[in-house]
Amino acid sequence: MNTPEINTSVFKRLRFVLVETSRAGNIGAAARAIKTMGFSDLVLVNPRFPDALQDPEAVAFASGAQDVLARARIVGSIGEALDGCNFAAAVSARLREFSPPVWTPRAFAGHVAGQGDLSAALIFGNERFGLPNQIVEQCNVLINIPANPDYSSLNLAQAAQVLAYECRVAGDTEVPAPSAIGFHGDSASLDQVEGMYAHLEQALVAIDFLDADNPKKLMPRLKRLFARTQLETEEVNILRGIARHILKARP
Repeated sequence: MNTPEINTSVFKRLRFVLVETSRAGNIGAAARAIKTMGFSDLVLVNPRFPDALQDPEAVAFASGAQDVLARARIVGSIGEALDGCNFAAAVSARLREFSPPVWTPRAFAGHVAGQGDLSAALIFGNERFGLPNQIVEQCNVLINIPANPDYSSLNLAQAAQVLAYECRVAGDTEVPAPSAIGFHGDSASLDQVEGMYAHLEQALVAIDFLDADNPKKLMPRLKRLFARTQLETEEVNILRGIARHILKARP
C-alpha cells in the first residue's frame, strides 16, 4: 500500500486570521485578496458585527471569492484561531518595545515556503486599533510592510494582498529538499509554547526570580528571546521539565 504524500505546499499551510474586524466589506475584500493569490484558509476572531460571513457588504466586496468567504470560520479567541499552527506572524505598522523579531513580508514568505513542516498564520488586527500587545507577544515574528514613511497607511485588504503575493511568489519557487544531516525535530505548536511560558512563569515565581505582583517586562523579554529560536517540541518538553523540577523542589 502506498503511503499518502504529505502536501507541503505553502498554499495549504498558510492561514489568514482577522482579529475583531470592524467593517464587513474589509472581510470580503480580504477574502478576494487571498483567493487571487491561491490561498483560501480564512479565520475571523470576534468580528464586531453579527452574521459577518453573510453580510451583504462582505459578499459584495468578496467579488468572486464568495467560496472563500463561505468556508471561513468564526472563533472566539486567538487560541482557537491558531489551533494546529506552529508559526505565527503579527502584521502591524506599529513597532513595539518588546515585540518578537521584525521581518519583512519577503523574509516571512521565504521562511514559510522553505519549510514544509510549518503550519503558519498571518494575523491582522482591527482597522482602527491594530493588534493588542498580548497577541503580538504570542507570535514568532512581527511583520512590518515597508511603505512610504510619509503615508504608510494600508487598509486591511491591501496588507493581506501584499503578504499573499509575497507568499505566492515564494511558493512558486522550487524549494531544495531538507538536508538529511543532523537531527531535525518537529516544530512546537503555538499552544505548546504558550503552555511552556505559563509553566516557566510559575517556576520563576516559585524561586522568587519573578515578582508576580510586579512582573515588569521579564516575561515579554523571555518570549522575545525564545521567539528568535523556532522551538522544537522536544526543546519545549525539556524547558517544561526544568520548570517541573523547580516547582517540585520548592517546599
